[in-house]
Amino acid sequence: MNSSASSTAATSVLGTRTRNSLEYDPGYDRAPGLHAGPRKKMKTTDALTHSGRHFARAIYAFTDVRYLIAQGFKRTIEMAQNHPEDWGTRARQEYAVYKRLLELCDGLEERLAEATSPEEIHLIADLPPTQIQKGSSGARADDTKGMKAAIVDWITPTDGHLTPPIHRRSKTNRGFHHQATGSLLCPAGLDWTDKDIQYKLGTGEKIVAGHHWPIFIYSNLKFDPNDPWKGLLRNELLIKVNSLQLHVIAPSSRVPEGFKHVFIAPSAADLIDGSTTTRSGNARIHGMKEVTKASIVYVATQVRFALTSASQWSRSDKITDSENFYTSLLDTLEDPSLNKFTMDLLAWWNMKIFPHHIPETSIIPVTGSPLDRIRQMAAEARIQESSGSN
Repeated sequence: MNSSASSTAATSVLGTRTRNSLEYDPGYDRAPGLHAGPRKKMKTTDALTHSGRHFARAIYAFTDVRYLIAQGFKRTIEMAQNHPEDWGTRARQEYAVYKRLLELCDGLEERLAEATSPEEIHLIADLPPTQIQKGSSGARADDTKGMKAAIVDWITPTDGHLTPPIHRRSKTNRGFHHQATGSLLCPAGLDWTDKDIQYKLGTGEKIVAGHHWPIFIYSNLKFDPNDPWKGLLRNELLIKVNSLQLHVIAPSSRVPEGFKHVFIAPSAADLIDGSTTTRSGNARIHGMKEVTKASIVYVATQVRFALTSASQWSRSDKITDSENFYTSLLDTLEDPSLNKFTMDLLAWWNMKIFPHHIPETSIIPVTGSPLDRIRQMAAEARIQESSGSN
């Protein structure tokens, strides 16, 4: 490749999104040098870690990335012989998550496809998963730490206080050991006002499985066994509102507190009406223009964990059973037979978070517009000028 070609070729960095070409297209786009660039160029490993953070929050929180990539690459090869419809439900779900990961980490799919030597394959299968996993685990840890203190403010009455007080830095008196957190964590269908229920939950005589969802994920703490979708994932704790004007949030939009804390900025969750923040949140950084099923479930999982007395995440912890809670909710939202209910839920959340985002399918075509005509005339003028010079 000559120096001229190399100067105009776009450089693809694994884990980052790059432009296809540095060529300037007059009238249709600005040259890359006229775009506001990042403050600091990311290294490949930094970009992968960064992508891993968003992966955990918006795509899938509990996964072995190394295994996911290995299995996904294997299934891609097998697709020539076996159609995905022949796979089991879990295999199809796993492959869908793998494809989302490839979309997030630009260049990873190409590198996997172009790998020729065992050494190169080993390198690709080692570095990306390690860095992505690092970002995924780091995001979960940061969100857990931040919400640990924030949750106390969210459940404290605006005109009162909690009795006894709940420590912001300690979780020993949370869970079923406190009326405020216990009433929110009580499994839907059980009556927290029943002293016998309180005693058995508090002493551990009754262990709550993760797939027995707590009442706090329901609007107004009301669960209707005849209509279990009613109010699901629309509770005040997730939907505690403030009027904000943020980068991706419209003025006066009503923003779910937990979602705001994770995807906008932790500081944004505590702003009063009319306040603003200049900090770019996770949603804006990653170009997130709509909520995902996984992002809603992730926030619910973080809120649930913050309410419990558990001090740290553990996949083997059967008391909080966070992974079971997460997967049972996400599986429900991804069930094709429940698509109508899920689409209604997503539309409701998107109106709260991204009320002014316009789907591409609803954008009016520019053909015949004033700008389109000016560009056409400019192109015709260039052609005539070129013909006259010849």
